[in-house]
Parts: sequence; C-alpha cells; structure tokens
Amino acid sequence: MSSIPSARRAEADTELQERPGIGWLVFAGTVLGLAGLMRVVDAIWAFGYKAALADGLQDGILGSNLKTYAWTWLVVGVLLVVASILILAGSQFARWVGYVAATILALSAMVWMPYYPVWSLAYVGIAVLVFYALARYGGRQGDVAQ
Repeated sequence: MSSIPSARRAEADTELQERPGIGWLVFAGTVLGLAGLMRVVDAIWAFGYKAALADGLQDGILGSNLKTYAWTWLVVGVLLVVASILILAGSQFARWVGYVAATILALSAMVWMPYYPVWSLAYVGIAVLVFYALARYGGRQGDVAQ
C-alpha cells in the first residue's frame, strides 16, 4: 500500500522533469511572488509613514499623497502574489494574469525611475524575463515550440 504513493510521486517527478521550461516558470512565479511581497511591504510602510515627504515626491506621478501610493502598492502587491500562486500551480489562466502582472511590475518600477534608476531598470529587466518565461513556456505542455 505504501508503494502506490511513492509510485505516483515518481511519476509526477518524471513528468515535471520532462516538461521543458519548468525552471523558467518557477523563476517567473518566484519573482512575481517576491516582487508582490516587496510591494505589500512598501504599502505597509507608506500607510505607517508620518514624517514629511521628500521634496522629489511632491511632483511624483501619483501625486503628493502617500496614502495613494500605499493603496496602489497594496493592490499591485496582491495582484503579483496571486499571479505567482497561479503560475506555480500551473494554471493556464495564470499565463494571462502573469502577462498583466509582469507589465504592471515593469510599469510600477518605472514610477521610481527618477529616484532609483538602476534598481528600476533591474526591475524592468526582470519583468521582461518573466514575460519571456510565460510567453515561451507558459502554454500547455504540448504547445511549447522546440
């Protein structure tokens, strides 16, 4: 009786190893999840921040109200985390949610471009890699072009 679960596990492991691009999909899901968690932390910080705003933020894209940034980052963070979970679960719907999430990841990084140019460009580059992973390997198993 104990050999049946181990046989199923071995079959599942073989299936995962045979699927091309599984590493890219794990990368995409992990990156989106971590970026989402970072955005949620940004939102928590922005909700709790009580000091004066930096001078450069007065002319920011989303205005000078830090609560606006907090709500924006919270929504973006939740979207990124949900996309990550769906991608790691192998959902086909996740591919399309992931495209939107990767685009939002890149666009939300561009908001910080005037303040952190190198870090923002790194985020945009990572978003491009996530988009590539989903476009190349995010389809059904038989849809991957060789």
